[in-house]
Amino acid sequence: MLHIFLQQPGGGSALGGILPFLVIIAVMYFFFFRPQMKKQKEERSFASSVAKGNRVVTNSGIHGKILEVGETHVILECENSRLKVEKTALSKEMSAQYLPKEEKNSKK
Repeated sequence: MLHIFLQQPGGGSALGGILPFLVIIAVMYFFFFRPQMKKQKEERSFASSVAKGNRVVTNSGIHGKILEVGETHVILECENSRLKVEKTALSKEMSAQYLPKEEKNSKK
């Protein structure tokens, strides 16, 4: 009975055929594209806000201290060597991790 009821003569409505595709597109937007755009925006703002003296990690896992900030690059000091790295290669700031416990508590 239910099978006969679901198959309507005359082809059915166009919305019924398009609705599953719209739902899939909406799910992809909210679970894939939107978080990725948010992450890219945060990375751009982080790259523009880096300052001399910050401790950072690059995308490739190199830890270092920023010695100099240029327009598109930074100079990192890493284990007695200096590296010139693009700002877009910086992943995250680690300065808070290296502060002594007294300074961490006083900043809160």
